[in-house]
Amino acid sequence: MGRLTGGDPSLLRRINSAVVLRALREAGSLTLTDLTRTTGLSRPTVEGVVEGLAETGLVAEAAPEEGETRKQGRPARRFRFRAEAGHLLGIEIGPHRVAAMVAGLDGEVLGSGSLAVSAEADADERLARVRAVADEVLAGAGVAHGSLRAVGVGSPGIVEADGTVRLGTALPQWTGLPLGERLRCSYSCPVLVENDANAAAVAEQWKGAATDSADVVFVLAGLSPGAGALIGGRLHRGFGGAAGEIGALHLLGLGATPERLLSTTDEPLHPLDERAVAQVFAQARLGDARAQEAVERFILRLVRDVATLVLALDPELVVIGGWATGLDSVLDPLRDELARYCLRPPRVTLSLLGEAAVAMGALRLALDHVEEQLFAVERTVTGRDDRTG
Repeated sequence: MGRLTGGDPSLLRRINSAVVLRALREAGSLTLTDLTRTTGLSRPTVEGVVEGLAETGLVAEAAPEEGETRKQGRPARRFRFRAEAGHLLGIEIGPHRVAAMVAGLDGEVLGSGSLAVSAEADADERLARVRAVADEVLAGAGVAHGSLRAVGVGSPGIVEADGTVRLGTALPQWTGLPLGERLRCSYSCPVLVENDANAAAVAEQWKGAATDSADVVFVLAGLSPGAGALIGGRLHRGFGGAAGEIGALHLLGLGATPERLLSTTDEPLHPLDERAVAQVFAQARLGDARAQEAVERFILRLVRDVATLVLALDPELVVIGGWATGLDSVLDPLRDELARYCLRPPRVTLSLLGEAAVAMGALRLALDHVEEQLFAVERTVTGRDDRTG
């Protein structure tokens, strides 16, 4: 980072604090000499910054490393970033379950859990289950509500910037629900709401199958599949937040409805829920011809939906999650279809995070928010963007 001259001294202090804090978080622990060398700041400046960060609770003195001594026999003082100075909560809201995950300010998961919920549950009941699983996870990790710095939420539907679900057909009473506002009543910290497939895409790049890729499409396969896309390492939401809603393609006359695709009779599958669909897949594995035909139709539809999005975005990698995580049979048809139409077909792989992807992505979004607070000045000056990195 280049040197600054003149200007607001308080701005310079914030910049120096951000630089030192990032160095400590990335390194684990450093001596004052290490910090001076790493940051390029003078030793008096580093000493003053470390003292100030210690007063805020973000930095503490660390134990000497094994075998570390000085000529006088006393090791140099070391300092560390206090990941326990605050906590983050990631929440997944789904048709049949809600889940939560808690982490420290370094993003390391301290606890997780899930609770079942009825597909027919109304918004109040589903949100009560969300609060219950969050309380259970926080209590299990020994984390107080007041320690939370941010809460991330992954939800089905098209989500506005303020956390309102503009359209959510997967859950009863979800369209128009002020989800962010409802949850902010339970937590005295920012609550960030994101589409579930978008959250899962962020998670896969953070800790899953896409850690080495910047242009990624994540497909959350289900009754109405959705997708999240990262372009140049940044989440692509689209103008209205509806990017990746490939589950709506059948409305354009591009294929049958899921009820027809997955039917093993001459009538649409009813009720159309995960339990009924799981039974169709189980019958197919047992050799039932009608069920096998239904599964083939479902896979073909998924393949074509994904191919449509891939042709538009030209990603480096496609990650398949949701139900299809357990369907190895979806990979070869998808690769074959993409090879037919793409000039340079992307790599295709299954999710490494499985059912944890949405909650993990929600956690990452909460961490992004906190990082913006901790390192915003540094990012403004250097032009760095660590939203998903």
